[in-house]
Amino acid sequence: MPVRQLPPVRDMSEQQQRGWCCVWCGGPLGVGLGADLGEQRIVPATGAAYSWFPRECPDAAACAGRAAG
Repeated sequence: MPVRQLPPVRDMSEQQQRGWCCVWCGGPLGVGLGADLGEQRIVPATGAAYSWFPRECPDAAACAGRAAG
């Protein structure tokens, strides 16, 4: 299965960056739901480096429908 490249962190809400919402569709993810996409590290041109923690919906088909709509 091909790996999807994550969207730019600058285009995401704080909730998506923290793993509270799906990185693709923005749908809320409860505790223990969704797939952890691993800690990501950002080193901006200015300011301090930081980590973000994307997760995605457990149902890829439903997620794709929400992201398209």
